[in-house]
Amino acid sequence: MADNNEIYQNSQNEGSTKQEHASESDYIFWAEQAASQQAPRIEWNEDGTYRSYQEPQNNVKAKKSGFFAKSAKVVSAAVIFGLVAGGTFIGTNELYTRINPDSATSDVISGLIDSTDNAILTSSDNTTVIGSTTVSQGSYVQTTDVTDVVDKVMPATVAITSTFETQSWYGAYTSEGGGTGIIVRQTDGELLIVTNNHVVEDALNVSVTFIDGTTVDATVKGTDSSADLAVLSIDLSTLTEDTLNAISVATLGDSDSVNVGEMVVAIGNALGYGQSVTVGYISAKDREVTVDDNTMTLLQTDAAINPGNSGGALINTDGEVIGINSVKYASSEVEGMGFAIPISNVTSILEDLMNRETLADDEKGYLGVYITDVTEDVAAFYNWPVGVYVREFTESGNAEAAGIQVGDIITGINGETLTSSQDLIEKVTSYRYGTTVTVTLQRLVDDAFVEMNIDVVLAPHAETAE
Repeated sequence: MADNNEIYQNSQNEGSTKQEHASESDYIFWAEQAASQQAPRIEWNEDGTYRSYQEPQNNVKAKKSGFFAKSAKVVSAAVIFGLVAGGTFIGTNELYTRINPDSATSDVISGLIDSTDNAILTSSDNTTVIGSTTVSQGSYVQTTDVTDVVDKVMPATVAITSTFETQSWYGAYTSEGGGTGIIVRQTDGELLIVTNNHVVEDALNVSVTFIDGTTVDATVKGTDSSADLAVLSIDLSTLTEDTLNAISVATLGDSDSVNVGEMVVAIGNALGYGQSVTVGYISAKDREVTVDDNTMTLLQTDAAINPGNSGGALINTDGEVIGINSVKYASSEVEGMGFAIPISNVTSILEDLMNRETLADDEKGYLGVYITDVTEDVAAFYNWPVGVYVREFTESGNAEAAGIQVGDIITGINGETLTSSQDLIEKVTSYRYGTTVTVTLQRLVDDAFVEMNIDVVLAPHAETAE
C-alpha cells in the first residue's frame, strides 16, 4: 500500500491523477483515516486530477479521571438528551403541521409561544386560552403561565399586621406578626376579609394593607379556633374611592371537585415582604393534620407556603379560591408539604362568622361557667366525649338556673359543634347578652352519657372562663 506522504508528494505533480499514486484499496484506507481525522484529506476533481490537500488533525483527547470525568460525561449526556428530547417534541409538532396542513381544523391542540413569551393554547375551534390546563382526546397540554390568574386574585388579597403584647421576665413588650387575608364580601357598610385565627388571635391591634398600599385598622368580627378561621371587618367609610376601585372580591370555588395533580397557585405576604406567588400542585386531599392538639382535614400542596402566607388564598387555574393556606410541615428532611383549609368544608363557618354582629366587650353575652377542655387524650382515658367540662358556676351566670350541672360536657352551641374552651367562648360571646342560645351537652346518667339540649339566656356580665 502506498505511503501517505508518497501520495501527497506525487499529487503535487501537475496533471497527476489518483490512479497514478495508489491502488483502490489504498484510497479506501486513507479515506477511512481522513474521516477519523488521523490522516491528510486529499480531494480530487471529477476528471481524476488533484484538487486540494488538508493536514491531519489529532482528535485524541486526554481522558478525564475520577469523579469529574464521569460527571462531565453524565452532564454532556443529559444536555444532549435534553436537546434531543426538546427537538423531538418541537420537531414532531412542526412535522405534524407540515404533513397535515389542515390540522388547524382537527382535534389536535398545539402549544405556541407568542412574542411576549406568554404560553398560548389554541384549540380546534380557534379558542385561545392563556395560562390553563387543556386536555383533548388523550393529548395533555399544560402551561405554567399564571399571570391572568394572579391578576384576577391579587386585588382581593391583603397583607395583615397584628400587634401583640408579650410577657417576659423583664416585663411586657409589644411585637408584630404578619399574615395574609382574602376579601370575600363587600356590603353597604363593611368589607369582610377571611384569614387564619392564629394570625389575629390575642392581637391588641390588627391592620390591613390593600393592593394600592393603603393601610387601615380592622376589627376582628368573629373567630373559630378549631377551624383556624377568622373574619375581619373594615368600615367602608375609612376607604377612599381609589382604594375601592383598586380592590376586588375573591371568587370562592369548590374544593370538593379538586383533583390530585391539579395545578394551584398560592398568594401571600411571605416573610412580610409583600404579596408573592408560588405555583405547585395538589399533592393529596383529606390529610389529617394536628397542630396544638387541634386536628384538621386539609388539602396538601407542594406550592411553597412560607411564614406570612397564613390566611392567603390557594387558587385553581380559574382564579377561584379553593383553600385558605394554613400550615406547612417544617423539617430539614421534608420539602414541599404545605396545607390549606378546603373552602367547601368551611363555607357554613364563614357564613356564620361574616353574619355575626360586631359587639363591644360590654355588649357580649356570657354563660357564667368555669370550664376545662376535654381533649381527645382525656376523652380516650376516661371514655368521655370530647368537649368542654363544666367545673363550677359564677354567681351572676344564668347557666345553673337554666339547668346545666357541674360535670356536664358541653359539645355545641346553636347546633355548631365545639371541641375546646376557646370554641365555647368565641361562639357565646358572638351573641349579645339577653340572647337565648341552645347549649348541647353530654351528661352522665347511670354510667352512660346522654345528650341534652338546654336553652340559656346569656348574662350581661363580662366574666370569662378560666
